[in-house]
Amino acid sequence: MEKKAWVVAVDMGYGHQRAAYPLKDIAYGDIINANSDKMISAQEKKIWNSSRSFYEWVSRGSEVSFLGKFLFYLFDKLQKIDPYYPRAPNTKPSYVVKRLEKWVKKGLCKGLIKYLFSRDIPLVTTYFIPAIAADFYKLPKIYCVVTDTDMHRIWVPRNPSYSRIIYLAPCQHAVNRLISYGVNPKKIILTGFPLPKECIGPDSGIAKKALARRIVNLDPKRVFIKSHLAQIRSVLGADFRIDAPPSSPTITFVVGGAGAQKEIGFELMISLRKKIREGKIRLVLAAGTHFDVKQYFEDEAEKAGLRKYYGKSLIILAEMKKKDYFEKFSKILNETDILITKPSEMSFYSALGIPIVILPPLGAHEGWNRKWLLEIGAGIDEEDPKYASDWIEEWLSDGRLADRALNGFVHAPRMGTYEIERIVLK
Repeated sequence: MEKKAWVVAVDMGYGHQRAAYPLKDIAYGDIINANSDKMISAQEKKIWNSSRSFYEWVSRGSEVSFLGKFLFYLFDKLQKIDPYYPRAPNTKPSYVVKRLEKWVKKGLCKGLIKYLFSRDIPLVTTYFIPAIAADFYKLPKIYCVVTDTDMHRIWVPRNPSYSRIIYLAPCQHAVNRLISYGVNPKKIILTGFPLPKECIGPDSGIAKKALARRIVNLDPKRVFIKSHLAQIRSVLGADFRIDAPPSSPTITFVVGGAGAQKEIGFELMISLRKKIREGKIRLVLAAGTHFDVKQYFEDEAEKAGLRKYYGKSLIILAEMKKKDYFEKFSKILNETDILITKPSEMSFYSALGIPIVILPPLGAHEGWNRKWLLEIGAGIDEEDPKYASDWIEEWLSDGRLADRALNGFVHAPRMGTYEIERIVLK
């Protein structure tokens, strides 16, 4: 009989569902959303929906009003991650850790865990609350996928030394932080973030072919290629052809799960509209499942005279269901040369060899993701989006984006999906 596991996410933003999507092949039935599926009680859904609505409201409000910025500041303080140095244990449970424990004892996730006990298969979850609840109710096999480079103490139970949770970490920094919280190192496995198989291939063949094409597009003057030819060939082998002609680069802008930062996408489109008209740039505006954002982009594109370029050098991507969005987005990624996004879980997509242009972080964990991207040389901070046409042209001329692309491919773990499947199903 084919081995399967419970795959559990939460419907809050995109990050945790995006991390679960690549694990669909091992999911028993569909991927479960811990805050919205049929086995979740009405009372539990009410708690989850309130927290999601607050997060999305605060995230959007942080961009448009003083009150919104102040509320996001307070919200961010609550989930603040302590400084990494000096390296010292931080096992003491915080207020929110104790509060979560009380919610679990009162029944948060009880309906979900009861359902999971119906089959003796492992649980792999991309959010900490189902993992902690499963640990409380003594589910035998619990795996928790960490979705950022660093995390708040709330990801770990009050007494981590007694926990049965096995953490699947996306990078070494996350491993170190979990250890500092008191997690037994034997219960932490560095796997890498789960990326879509359709963007990797079992031997990274898909990702290598995409990067070989991408480097040529990102370095049309061969500045980086000439100085790093030996390294490029050692990484990509026969997939790379130095004589391959460059084509117009594809730039993908990603709106956050709460619909935040859409105005930046608009400014990018306006700055790049001449290049879009001339076919020198292909711009993808990924609105996710936010059809209000899709409509906003369409309205502004209409005003900018770009309507006739839809489906050609201007694409607005949106789907009703997140699963459908993730499928189409994965296809777009294989064609993407530059990814413009806030440093969310999208930071780990640098492992595909896509340079990340980093938008301002929203939240403490995104600040750590940005730091990691810069440290491995896979990302670069955005300049003023009103002048995107200028700075993108300069970055293409000197080959710096090709440099970021290769760095991400070399330094960021890429095989997380395959590693997680192997570990969970062994």
